[in-house]
Amino acid sequence: MLDLHDLARDVNGRCRLRGQFTLRSGLTSTEYFDKYLFESDPVLLRNVVEVMAAFVPDDVDLLGGLELGGVPLATLLGQVTGLPLLFVRKQAKAYGTQRLAEGGDCDGRRVLLVEDVITTGGAVLDAARALRSMNATVDTVLCAIDRRGPDAGPLGPERVEVRSVLTRAMLDAADAGRGGG
Repeated sequence: MLDLHDLARDVNGRCRLRGQFTLRSGLTSTEYFDKYLFESDPVLLRNVVEVMAAFVPDDVDLLGGLELGGVPLATLLGQVTGLPLLFVRKQAKAYGTQRLAEGGDCDGRRVLLVEDVITTGGAVLDAARALRSMNATVDTVLCAIDRRGPDAGPLGPERVEVRSVLTRAMLDAADAGRGGG
C-alpha cells in the first residue's frame, strides 16, 4: 500500500492542471483540479481504493457509490472489500424501475456512501436523506479527496461523518513539494 504522502503526490501530479479555466461558479482560475484524471487511470484509481479500504467501517452492509464520481470508486472498493454495491443517482430516473438507488435493497441496512471529492457535501447530504427515507442507516461517507477546510467536521444537521483519504492540505503540500506552490 502506498504511503499517503506518495498517494497525494501522485494524485496531485495527475489532476492539478494549470491554464485558464472557467469554474462552475462562472469565475475564472489559472488552476483546476480534474478529479476524473485519477479515476480514469487504472493504476492510480486502484492505489486510491486500496487506501480507502482501510477506512471502511466494520458494520457496513452496502457501499453506496454516488453518481458520477463515486461509482468507479465504489465499484473497485466492492471488489477489494467484497461488499455489495448500490449506485445512487442524484434523482430517481423517470423510466424503467424509477429507482434512486440501483443494485440492491437498502431497507434496514447500513450504507457507506462513497464519493470522489467533497467540497460542500451537498450531494452527500441529499443522498443520505434519500436513502434514510428508504429506511437505510446512513451515517458515514468515505471520500477520496476532502476539499473542505481543516476544521470541517460532520456534514450538516444530519451529522454525517466524513472519512477522507486525502485532504486539500495534503494535495497543496504535495504541489508545493513539486515546485508548484
